[in-house]
Amino acid sequence: MAAALEVAARYCGREMDLYGQCVAARPASWQQDCSDLRRDMARCAAAHPIVRKIRHECAESFTAFEQCLAENQAAVVNCTEHVNQFLLCAEQVKLAT
Repeated sequence: MAAALEVAARYCGREMDLYGQCVAARPASWQQDCSDLRRDMARCAAAHPIVRKIRHECAESFTAFEQCLAENQAAVVNCTEHVNQFLLCAEQVKLAT
């Protein structure tokens, strides 16, 4: 995992885990059932500069991933390429020093 994603996991790991578990447990209704957990994860992530930078610089690939999830609620595995594109972008983001 890239340094930027490790930062997000370090500071928001609990929120990320809860959201991921919810999505995995509810393949047909995760968008509705997990929306509060998604907001909690987003709120946590918004507090960290590297995560904000990833969200800004990788907005296009993240939006495409979210759109794919919305269109494939019962088959999220169809979005593997979208998540890979987002992760590739996120790995390239650097926090200015």
